[in-house]
Amino acid sequence: MTLRIGCTADDFTGGTDVAAAFRRAGLRTALVFGVPDGATALPADCDAAVVALKSRSTPADEAVADSLAAQRWLWSQGAAQVYFKYCSTFDSTAQGNIGPVADALMDAAGAAVTLHCPASPPNGRTVYQGHLFVHDQLLSDSPLRHHPLNPMTDSSLPRLLSAQTRHRVAVIDRPTVRRGADAVRKALLAHEQAEVRHVIADALTDEDLAVLGAATLELPVVAGAAGLAEGIGHACPTAGPVTAEPRPSEGRAAVLAGSCSARTLEQTAQFHAAGLPSLHLDVLAAAAGRDVTGEALAWYEAQDPALPVLIHASAAPEELAAVQAQLGVTEAAAQVEELLGTLASQLVGRGVRRLLVAGGETSGAVITALGVRAVLVGEEADPGVPWTYAATEHGDLALMLKSGNFGAPDLFTRALRTTAEEPK
Repeated sequence: MTLRIGCTADDFTGGTDVAAAFRRAGLRTALVFGVPDGATALPADCDAAVVALKSRSTPADEAVADSLAAQRWLWSQGAAQVYFKYCSTFDSTAQGNIGPVADALMDAAGAAVTLHCPASPPNGRTVYQGHLFVHDQLLSDSPLRHHPLNPMTDSSLPRLLSAQTRHRVAVIDRPTVRRGADAVRKALLAHEQAEVRHVIADALTDEDLAVLGAATLELPVVAGAAGLAEGIGHACPTAGPVTAEPRPSEGRAAVLAGSCSARTLEQTAQFHAAGLPSLHLDVLAAAAGRDVTGEALAWYEAQDPALPVLIHASAAPEELAAVQAQLGVTEAAAQVEELLGTLASQLVGRGVRRLLVAGGETSGAVITALGVRAVLVGEEADPGVPWTYAATEHGDLALMLKSGNFGAPDLFTRALRTTAEEPK
């Protein structure tokens, strides 16, 4: 086995994001959905393997159990290092799951110290003095604070992580990072000797992440967003030129969106403004027993098959709050996942071969409904948003699983338009 890096990701779009990062770094990468079993096999000569879980918002003990099972499988495949990928907005509750999962992975690996960095500069996420920024705003002041399940009202990563672990947390500041990988390694060793277990590193640029990647290449467990994973990938001796992958399948195209992030709302608005067919799902009506799925499928059948369609449950913060007030946060999310998961299965059965899904929880529901276990990671449409390819009972399927906050405002129209064109 040539597997160098194994990765557990806390949701499905996070898995595609980090898999794309490894691929950009020149690593041949496989992406597996859910805890692998004994029959799960990797492609030959794989450099990196990502196991995408649904552990971001599950109970902490369940998240820990799934993450440990994924870690054991990655070790069985030859992984020398396990990377714990979480969101670049550090989405979590006061009780976890980032701290509990990181501690469990470290305990199993016998690791005394790890480094965390959720920075993703191409997407405007940076860390300075231990605080997480979104472009020029603190996370707690940005629109991204309005996560429907895990609102992020604090930007201090040491404070957030300290609430989730009984171990000490410290920071490696930007001046240390700028002095290079040796300086970072020495700082990590000093923190380890001081019995600090979790070290958060500042990073403002991709160059900072390259330094951190080189400094952490030998740590048994490292944690962060896709940016640090790419830094580690570039430091790997097995990294090489990125190989071309098959372009997405021909066939009907659709977008399913459950995310309520500001960026997904921009993308749905742009799709509608382009004059393309879109349908908003009535979540409250579905909860009351109306056949919203059947209505959506009838609407789909009436559309021009040459045009991509958008079916979404995305809502502005005030509309989302109203739905959650009536159904509760958990039930509202469950209704959206059930609707869009069922629709994904039905649409693929009706000839959709290019499917773009917006939202981490939505992507998890769609992958589960389609019964997809593993995909080949292909070319990115935007940073952190790659096409992936899977075989289904209905034929080959091109899937794009998009984190709610990722992608340019025109991603929906641009990605589905370009997949139908011949390669230039």
